[in-house]
Amino acid sequence: MNPVDLSIFSSRINAICAEMGAVLQHAAFSPNIRDRLDFSCAVFDVQGELCAQAAHIPVHLGSMAYAMRDIVKDINWHIGDMVVVNDPFLGGTHLPDVTLIAPVFVEKQLMGFVANRAHHADIGGHSPGSMPISRSLDEEGIVIPPQYLLQAGEINPSVMQTILDATRNKAIGEGDFAAQISANRTGGLRLIDLIEKVGCSGYQSALDALNEYGLSIARDVLASIPDGDYQFSDVMDDDGLGNKDLLIKLKLSIRDCTVHADFEGTASQTSGNINCPLSVVAAAVYYVFRCLMPDYTPACAGSFKPITINASLGSLLNAKRPAAVAAGNVETSTRIVDVVMGALAKAIPDQIPAASHGSMNNLAMGGTYCAEHWDYYETIGGGMGAGRLHPGLSAVQTHMTNTRNTPIEVMEASYPLRVHRYAIREGTGGGGRHRGGDGLIREFEFTDTTTVTLLTERRSHAPWGSHDGENGQPGMNKINNKVMPAKFSTTLKKGDRLVIETAGGGGWGKAE
Repeated sequence: MNPVDLSIFSSRINAICAEMGAVLQHAAFSPNIRDRLDFSCAVFDVQGELCAQAAHIPVHLGSMAYAMRDIVKDINWHIGDMVVVNDPFLGGTHLPDVTLIAPVFVEKQLMGFVANRAHHADIGGHSPGSMPISRSLDEEGIVIPPQYLLQAGEINPSVMQTILDATRNKAIGEGDFAAQISANRTGGLRLIDLIEKVGCSGYQSALDALNEYGLSIARDVLASIPDGDYQFSDVMDDDGLGNKDLLIKLKLSIRDCTVHADFEGTASQTSGNINCPLSVVAAAVYYVFRCLMPDYTPACAGSFKPITINASLGSLLNAKRPAAVAAGNVETSTRIVDVVMGALAKAIPDQIPAASHGSMNNLAMGGTYCAEHWDYYETIGGGMGAGRLHPGLSAVQTHMTNTRNTPIEVMEASYPLRVHRYAIREGTGGGGRHRGGDGLIREFEFTDTTTVTLLTERRSHAPWGSHDGENGQPGMNKINNKVMPAKFSTTLKKGDRLVIETAGGGGWGKAE
């Protein structure tokens, strides 16, 4: 396939994912999907291998790329079917991330799949926002193994009702599922149109060429990294249940244009919810190496083929059912990025920045207001690590998340709260030749009784600087000026104030 035709094909299949995302955003009911854009869309081939994805949420897309093959191979697919799944141990990430998968048929031949994954702020967890301080998976909400949500184009009412009955606000949940269904239908129609234009065999040939191109780019990048074994370790602050300083250890082996990430020696799975399924670990590792590749690298299976991963079953990074995993997807994944980057900094030191703020700073809350139940979830940015050529950005989402913030006007119009401060946390980035970015301050006052859960990191251990750069300042959580733990859940009353101060990024180089 000539380069021009390959580029056009890649752009067209990527555009399908982007259009799916636009449909999902504009049809969704919840601010979490509509305003924060906490969703992802992708196209897969018949075997469940990644073909294309939009630039949405890295932890969603990398985990889908790793796990989709195992999901689709055991299902008997027909025209008009759509399967729903959120089980972290069967290809999901954590329970709020619900995935819908639809087959695409052309002339009665299965040609691939379209899929989207969206974060539902209410999936029936023990606390509002479905991100509880949990000890087991069942406490985090309804567990949905792969099953038909639609068959022959019709919604399966019993499956839909079972899911909605587990939630506290059925109207919001039903609206978000309708948006996800619409996104997949749109993607399916656009993919059929593309395949009909190039023919079934032409489409498969184009996918083969795309994967070969992605593989060649990945090998070129890995060839630029000196062969060797590079080790690095870091810790999680805690698991929310009293277990602290949980080790994540990595040996990164680069050999002959391949990389093997071995997490042997990492802490055993813990009683709190920072455990990971292996798909989340893959997402974090894939993300780091994708960042080393040029912008034009196709987001396909070939680009990740040279990467293999090992984590011991029963460890923090390959937990056994029914381990709690709600924060593994959002917090542990971010620390895995730090560990992989720390190892790479020993191989290609000038290309790797200092650690960023290292947490998605998850805020989940809800209650009953005006006789209706409400749930809300958001992630809060912080400081980015500085690099050899640049200071770190301040007040941004980094690495495994890519969401927007919810506009204050939307929050205050929708929920019983006021936002008193939303500001840059000046001076929290680490010093150096290039300073790390500063964190954020987000202050809420509640106007009605509200249950709040915070799942945060980098409160005890600062984001590390690089090349003699200083560490960023750790974050801090406070209620009514009282310092709170990194992870907690509590009920606040009218007039109470919650302040979340996020960490700054590490500095790079010794200050001149």
